[in-house]
Amino acid sequence: MELPKLNFQETFDFKFKQDKDKFFIYDLVRKTYLLLTPEEWVRQHWVHYYLTVKSYSTSALITEKKIVLNGLTKRIDLLITEKAQPKILIECKAPQIKLTEKTFEQTARYNSIIGASEIILTNGLQHINAFYDGTQYRFRRS
Repeated sequence: MELPKLNFQETFDFKFKQDKDKFFIYDLVRKTYLLLTPEEWVRQHWVHYYLTVKSYSTSALITEKKIVLNGLTKRIDLLITEKAQPKILIECKAPQIKLTEKTFEQTARYNSIIGASEIILTNGLQHINAFYDGTQYRFRRS
């Protein structure tokens, strides 16, 4: 199993298992093994980052929450909450997916339902942070 090195300073202790030709990664939030896709590899880095580096509790992290946007059911990748209020919406893409204005707009549309003050769009190699001030997004340079 060859996994790309992602753009995180920290290294995390992931648990893997294999069943025939499929690989799975343990999700600390859902407490189960999930199919290891490129997007899941990115999401699990962020889950581990917020649990181990930022010291959030698992109850503050919400993964794959369903939302309804323009009559369509969508799923957000990861939501970080504080005191049960949305704080950071993280949209994860596979490492080979380019982050574009279109992918950022998708994340911003999801956030119009969620109402987090910060969004992170990431493919694991590049991370785009933006803060919503009530009228527009302001980008943080990284």
